Amino acid sequence: MTATVAAPAASAPARRRKAHSGALSIWWVLPAVLFLIVFYVFPIVQNGYRGFYPEFAGAGLEFNLRAYAKLLGDSFYLGVIVDTFWLSALVTLICLVLGYPVAYFLVRYSGRWSGVIIFLLIAPLLTSIIMRTYGWRVLLARRGLINNPLLDQLGLIDAPLRLVNTQGSAVVGLVHVLVPFMVLAVASVLQGIDTRLEESARILGANRWQTFLRVTLPLSLDGIGTGAIMVFMIANGSFVTLLLIGGDSFRTLPLLIYQQFNTTRDFGFAAAMGNLLLLSAVGCLYLQLRLIRRRGVKG
Repeated sequence: MTATVAAPAASAPARRRKAHSGALSIWWVLPAVLFLIVFYVFPIVQNGYRGFYPEFAGAGLEFNLRAYAKLLGDSFYLGVIVDTFWLSALVTLICLVLGYPVAYFLVRYSGRWSGVIIFLLIAPLLTSIIMRTYGWRVLLARRGLINNPLLDQLGLIDAPLRLVNTQGSAVVGLVHVLVPFMVLAVASVLQGIDTRLEESARILGANRWQTFLRVTLPLSLDGIGTGAIMVFMIANGSFVTLLLIGGDSFRTLPLLIYQQFNTTRDFGFAAAMGNLLLLSAVGCLYLQLRLIRRRGVKG
């Protein structure tokens, strides 16, 4: 009887402590939640609203789809949308071609040098993207570190090559920024592949190339998919690199959004283009979530 009466009395302080700690945890999280709402959620909602109500901040409040009709009905802007996605797809493909061998070497053959390779991959991400982009301008300038040897020391060209403000320079700059994401995504999946599967294929008569094509590559498709989605999504919204070393060689949605905000001041049309980019990013995140669930990770 005594034990039965004492149990609720003993558990009451525990319940109060649990409730108190729960209240404290809410207060700790509240500043971060408010920060996200004010500086992330609210601008996205405002931008989405402005795309359908271009004059919502003024006297006239009228729902219309003129911005989207202009964006999706004009051949010039349709061409810009196609160029934006084509550039992102091209950068993604190049990052895959360059990044997969690096990831494979990192997982299978780097040994004690793996830490050094990972540092070399991550180190550029710790540097300002503006500094990295200007570094490429120095390399690709008319009298830069590429043109000078070709022109003066080797005499292979008669005039400096135009390397800056071209489509090639824009692609090179984006690949330099984004290839570490592809390498890390593929390497994380290759790390989980049991090497005994590859050894079994070799024992059964497959050579190295056949083992790679029939065992390693299919098992690493999830990493390829995740890396491709990440690179494509980031390249879709890239702005600084294209502006500084791409010039007017590419017309993409981020550059047009910048132009609409700073030159024509058509905020409704800029919001419509921003919403299209946001929709493409949401689609990429959805595909990534499907890949994660297919691998058996429940979220």
